[in-house]
Amino acid sequence: MSRQQPNCTRAWVPGETMGVVGAGVMGRGIVQVAAQAGIDVVLYDANSEAVSVAIEEIAHIFDRLQNKKKLTPEQVVQALSRISCATDLDAFSSCAVVIEAIVERLDAKQELLGLLERVVADDCILATNTSSLSVTSIAAGCSRPERVGGFHCFNPVPLMKLVEVIEGVQTESRVTDKLTALAQQVGHTPVRAQDTPGFVVNHAGRGMITESLRLHSEGVADFRAVDDILRDGMGFRLGPFELIDLTGLDVSQPVMESIYQQYYQEPRYRPTPLALQRLQAGLLGRKSGKGFYTYEQNQKLLAPRAEPRAVPLPSIWVSPGDEPTFKQLSDLVEKLGGTVDRGAKPADDSLCLLAPLGQDATTSALELGVDPTRAIAIDVIPDLARVRTLMATPATREAIKRAAYYLFSSDKVPVVMIRESAGFVAQRVLATIANIGCDMAQQRIASPADIDRAVTLGLGYPHGPLAWGDILGAEKLVKILTNMHQASQDPRYRVSPWLSRRARLGLSLLSDEHIFSEDWTGAVV
Repeated sequence: MSRQQPNCTRAWVPGETMGVVGAGVMGRGIVQVAAQAGIDVVLYDANSEAVSVAIEEIAHIFDRLQNKKKLTPEQVVQALSRISCATDLDAFSSCAVVIEAIVERLDAKQELLGLLERVVADDCILATNTSSLSVTSIAAGCSRPERVGGFHCFNPVPLMKLVEVIEGVQTESRVTDKLTALAQQVGHTPVRAQDTPGFVVNHAGRGMITESLRLHSEGVADFRAVDDILRDGMGFRLGPFELIDLTGLDVSQPVMESIYQQYYQEPRYRPTPLALQRLQAGLLGRKSGKGFYTYEQNQKLLAPRAEPRAVPLPSIWVSPGDEPTFKQLSDLVEKLGGTVDRGAKPADDSLCLLAPLGQDATTSALELGVDPTRAIAIDVIPDLARVRTLMATPATREAIKRAAYYLFSSDKVPVVMIRESAGFVAQRVLATIANIGCDMAQQRIASPADIDRAVTLGLGYPHGPLAWGDILGAEKLVKILTNMHQASQDPRYRVSPWLSRRARLGLSLLSDEHIFSEDWTGAVV
């Protein structure tokens, strides 16, 4: 049965009151955006002092917004007047929705919702802001689990304009409809998702982080090289290791392990020992002064890159491949002052430039019948005007490596030389991101559009996983994954059925599918 679409008639009704339990960073963020949006909010915390601190902090934020001309004095007064402090849970008796934002512990959340059920109205919706626990499990402690849904905001709530609206196994559609309307009312973008480990954002985020850690642990490239390729070549705001350092390995590692275990050790989410070892060593990132990078006064310290030395350049034979790639690389070589060997086969002294998809340089060289001692592979997936990734075979001569490095860095564009790997860096990471996104769509965790919307808003990726797959091309993506799977025999690279079918049919990865059936009354179900 196809996913039930939001019922737009279940809008947030003016005059309805919302409750928030928990006056920490998340709770007060939710209170702030609700009050700004014209909603009356009741705030409670078991620690009454925390409520006072939260209100004071919200008032300071409103003052800053007023000073920046983003709120008028009248709007500040009105917003503050909408917030009331509760001394006990009885204050929520008239609320239409109560959101819990307390400690991330299943027993604590179940206990709280059980207490709330005793005081709220029968039609009151109970929502949890959990980021890692099962909404179904939280609701299971209630006498009426059907009125419990997930309302996962992101920190900081006023700036992160995304809410994951989570449907537990027993959640009624009226609940997710209402929570969707609430998210829209406070100026956020809701994405509706099933109750699965990691929901949408934390689930989709496994692709970049786990595959990058795998690349580093395999010795393919160091963390700085991976960051440079993905940030500069693929348009990520931060490289994966910069992101881990910012979030903190003490936060990132438990999430990786939790999702892996909750999915019964699905290979796509398999963590690496590398991250756990660094966590045990206390290399947490910015908060500890050292993670993958070293920091002084919160600034990342980087050693300067060595300048390439000038060396004699051989002629460059470009593997034929597809015509656009051949032209792209031939034009680049000539632009950089190199001479293109345009023979059907490379001359005896030519550097052999290969552009494999999902293969390593050795496999590509042997398939093309070129001399592996003169072979250099280049990844054409990243933006070659911003970063260039080169890969040699184990047999490639040192003079050939130096010539390739000198040529491709002669216009000051950074060049990263990695060790052999089927799929380079960008291909491996991008294919993993897109493939996981396809699996999420196949499992109906969320609609294809919502998966991409959540990833771009929640993770700041330049494209959602499915749109990114479309940009690369579904057939090319299948080729990359198939070749990587063949080379490694690792099941994490198996092609998602969602991707495989759309590649064969020539459809967009964002194209949804709905089961159509009709009962005897003519109603579509």
